[in-house]
Amino acid sequence: MSHITIYHNPKCGTSRNTLALIRDNGFEPQVIEYLKTPPTRAELMALLHDLGLGVRDILREKEAVYSELGLANTALSDAQLLDALEQHPILMQRPIVRSAMGVRLCRPAERVLDILPPTQKPANT
Repeated sequence: MSHITIYHNPKCGTSRNTLALIRDNGFEPQVIEYLKTPPTRAELMALLHDLGLGVRDILREKEAVYSELGLANTALSDAQLLDALEQHPILMQRPIVRSAMGVRLCRPAERVLDILPPTQKPANT
């Protein structure tokens, strides 16, 4: 079976829907509740690289801590933004899903379908 990892927040509806789509397609992913087990800086950098996104692209601007830390300041470096993500994982957009077919920020949840391996469906008889 294919290895799929979801960086998941069970309080987030989009994250729950994405997890359900993965399971509905016959896969049981590794679920990382990133608020309990935040990704390391190296893992964040690898996710960003594989997503083809910058640090700002995965920041949740609606979180209170975003404003409190002044993260809208465009003078902040990627290193400073990564520091904030490490200290406050709630700032990370979710869910992020990794499979053998790629990595996606699954907003909306249906984006996960782009990276799920094909499933074997029984022939109708």
